[in-house]
Amino acid sequence: MTGGRTRRRGPALFALATATALLAVGCGSGDSGPAKVKGVGLVKADQLTTCTHLPYPPFQFERKGKIVGFDVAMIDLVAKELGVKQVVIDKSFETIKTGADLNARTCDVAAAGMTITDERKQNLDFSAPYFDATQALLTRKGVEAKSLDDVKSQKLKLGSQSSTTGEDFARKAGVDSKSYESSDAELNGLRTGQVDVIVQDLPVVQNWLKDAKTSAKFELSGNLDTGEQYGFAVKKGGSPALLKKIDGAIAKAKKDGTYQKLYEKWIGPMPKGAATR
Repeated sequence: MTGGRTRRRGPALFALATATALLAVGCGSGDSGPAKVKGVGLVKADQLTTCTHLPYPPFQFERKGKIVGFDVAMIDLVAKELGVKQVVIDKSFETIKTGADLNARTCDVAAAGMTITDERKQNLDFSAPYFDATQALLTRKGVEAKSLDDVKSQKLKLGSQSSTTGEDFARKAGVDSKSYESSDAELNGLRTGQVDVIVQDLPVVQNWLKDAKTSAKFELSGNLDTGEQYGFAVKKGGSPALLKKIDGAIAKAKKDGTYQKLYEKWIGPMPKGAATR
């Protein structure tokens, strides 16, 4: 994962109807214990509570007062299977990836364009992979940086989103980076000249470039194939029944064509064989 907000707002809660995301007010788990829905213990009755980190288009972002995106639509399928609505809570990516939010019963599931890694598996139980990801470099037009070696040799200033695999990948390659709390802030850092190039997940960069003002000044300069896959996550050892429901929803969506429809709606043309992986 895990672009211009320069000031972080406090966690906000957004309620989504199973098919349509509706902005809501209020938050908190409140219940003294998990509510059983079809054998699945939920933080709150009659809702599937999801932790994410906004904004992260095209996976989850706010549009006209609604939280929408590919991840939102995929978890809506799980909520529909359970017969409840989905509720999305905006949290720090750091507390999502470490499992802190799930352990605190702030939410039932984490859906945040999150790469499955061995380190994260120590704190989270991941679903089957639902998206093949790769990293990309976005630069101002005229800046030649097709690889991290180019960034290093030209002594370009690199920006990254904090706590993400893109940031980890760059630093393991020996490239220091200016860390931004959100993808919006990262993009703003490039726009304002704080950095020369940023590293971010390819679908996010492609989504940014759909905006004419962005594509007029910036371009995708390099594609870094890191072999990453996204997964949804639940509390470590705490939600096997829910994890089974999530895996079932992913498999069903890939089989009946729903996955392809959602992929093409939110991301773009689906690579050949993506629904079989």
